Amino acid sequence: MTQNNPLFIAEKACQTIMNTYSPAELPPANRWHYHQSVFLYGMLRVWEATGKQEYFDYTKAYVDNLLDDEGNFLFARDELDSIQVGILLFPLYEETKDRKYMIAAKKLRNLLHTINKTSEGGFWHKDKYPYQMWLDGLFMAGPFMLMYDKQFQEPELIQSVLLQEKLMRTHMRDPQSGLPYHAWDEKKIQPWANKETGCSPEFWGRSVGWYGTALIDLLEQIEGQKHGQEVWIEELQRFIPAIVSHQDVDSGLWYQIVDKGDHEDNWLESSCSALFIYTIAKALKAGYVEDTYQEVVKKAYNGLLEHMVKIDDQRLELSGICIGTSAGEYEYYVSRPTSENDLHGMGAFILACMAVHDIS
Repeated sequence: MTQNNPLFIAEKACQTIMNTYSPAELPPANRWHYHQSVFLYGMLRVWEATGKQEYFDYTKAYVDNLLDDEGNFLFARDELDSIQVGILLFPLYEETKDRKYMIAAKKLRNLLHTINKTSEGGFWHKDKYPYQMWLDGLFMAGPFMLMYDKQFQEPELIQSVLLQEKLMRTHMRDPQSGLPYHAWDEKKIQPWANKETGCSPEFWGRSVGWYGTALIDLLEQIEGQKHGQEVWIEELQRFIPAIVSHQDVDSGLWYQIVDKGDHEDNWLESSCSALFIYTIAKALKAGYVEDTYQEVVKKAYNGLLEHMVKIDDQRLELSGICIGTSAGEYEYYVSRPTSENDLHGMGAFILACMAVHDIS
């Protein structure tokens, strides 16, 4: 088992976080929050690949700390981010058959009845961001909705996810570059909003990464069914070449602002690079893109290890992770601080490792 082996590295990343935090202490501590869930989503992929119970048990302990035996729990009821954590509930239920997990899932599903929407039915990202759709939102709500349909047979949820993606594709994709903008304001009144299109002005790496991650995960959820999701395959086949055209030649990574690698104040960012690796590797495995993209994945994965990862006997350190970020203009994004082993990045990194493992 060499230090370049993606499964070994994914386990090293999991062990590092497990040795640093108890499940309840995962930051932000004692909260139902997507930061933890992104990391645990990756950890469950490692559990599936290795069968090691400690990874399942750690994930279960995080959720059990927040749920009581009747499925009651505290969560923000005005944002899509809360729904994302629900993807953990289905594998926990599948393994344990404890009803509390599905009670909690129903509570999250009901949030979709009350969350505010644009005039076309697009989910606001949060109540405090009125009339705004963000790319992140497709990953925050979409996979949960398809998992919920699989469990409770609500096919209208599939149509809702198709609509959410269509609205993003319609309003947020730049026709010249093929890249999607981070955010869209239906009212076109936000300081960052283009007065004609309503779009934010930049292609922020991690948000673009969440969009691709959502597409590939949504396709995986309804594989073998026919609901019109072929539009997602077509979109991936446009999206991936657009992303690859901005891969840094020297490092194999991607920049905080994806299309402006020539700007001196722009910088290479690890979480978006990991999400792009994940999306492209999964698309390769599914046969959505040509085998020539194997070299793109290899270069990016090796670039992450070379430029952003340090490993010793005790731990793994992932650097270059942009902290949580709202929509804004160029100066806002490039002035954001970076951190080490932030769960945004570690979750994305573990997912990337597991996707590379699956095609190795």
